[in-house]
Amino acid sequence: MTTKNFFKTPSSQTFLIIVLLLLIAPLFLSVFRINLLGKFIAYAILAIGIDLIWGYTGILSLGHGVFFGLGAYAMGMYLKMEAAHGKLPDFMSWSGLENLPTVWAPFSNPLSLALIVLVPALLAFIIGYLTFRNRIRGVYFSILSQALSLIFVVFFIGQQAYTGGTNGLTGFRTMFGMPLATDNTKYILYYAAIFLLVLVYLYCHFLVKHRLGKILVAIRDGENRVRFSGYDPAVYKIFVYVSSAVIAGIAGAIFVPQVGIISPAEMGIIPSIEMVIWVAIGGRGTLIGAVIGAILVNGLKSGISESFPEVWSYFLGLTFVIVVIFMPEGLVGLVKKYASKITCPIKKRKATEKASSVN
Repeated sequence: MTTKNFFKTPSSQTFLIIVLLLLIAPLFLSVFRINLLGKFIAYAILAIGIDLIWGYTGILSLGHGVFFGLGAYAMGMYLKMEAAHGKLPDFMSWSGLENLPTVWAPFSNPLSLALIVLVPALLAFIIGYLTFRNRIRGVYFSILSQALSLIFVVFFIGQQAYTGGTNGLTGFRTMFGMPLATDNTKYILYYAAIFLLVLVYLYCHFLVKHRLGKILVAIRDGENRVRFSGYDPAVYKIFVYVSSAVIAGIAGAIFVPQVGIISPAEMGIIPSIEMVIWVAIGGRGTLIGAVIGAILVNGLKSGISESFPEVWSYFLGLTFVIVVIFMPEGLVGLVKKYASKITCPIKKRKATEKASSVN
């Protein structure tokens, strides 16, 4: 798809409008709200990756919080080492460690930020190769992904001296020498999140609108037919799973400096399920639906939880039930449905008028 055609599609036009609104948001919102919106943008990046594997390929991952957490921890470890000025981080001293663990040593160098991408990619490749090559799919893969999430949460909580345990990593002060507490840095991180959102959206849009995207949809709708046609579905599923994991890692990395903390709770099963709900509410298999769902749901979550913190979980569950029953294609699907009802009669009338004029 050319750049000219990209701007003609309704979903791309909607995305551009959203980006424009995000760019001008600092003119109307406080620094606190901008910082919160930056967090939602990080979630939107993550949701796009989930839509890529679930909406287009049919792989329902209920443990994607693991990849998000790994990218976040990689960034958190770098920020923690920067705050400690190369010395032993404070929580390690409290845990009785005297020497910096080997796994932490590389994070004294900014080049270690490459691990934000490499670690999730490696883990996703190993899991994808072992599962997809053995034709594990459907509910079995979903259960396996949940087990993966549980394993990592238990592991990170248990390694108190190395990961901060339940408390996670916090106490970040600077990023590349810039104080994280200043308004300027918060604005820089906010616009960096928008930049990453655009890059990720364009990357996924390029994939799904070309030949690879057609194969992914074919795998979703009939994997055996794809295999009988001479393609190896496992290769494509591994590729898209790794791509989605990398996107999740990037989302986690831009999430940490804006929120100021990362804990094993972000890698849990419940957050992973919430991530899928964002995509379902927005409309899976659309990319733009993932962006809308992530920002809208988390915006509502923030607003409702501030006034009625005890009912938020019920609201989220009720919303998901309503979407599944009455809007199986999400908000984007609902808009397309009513848009077609409006445009179809207009097109028929124009066709009739044209035929009458010819006669």
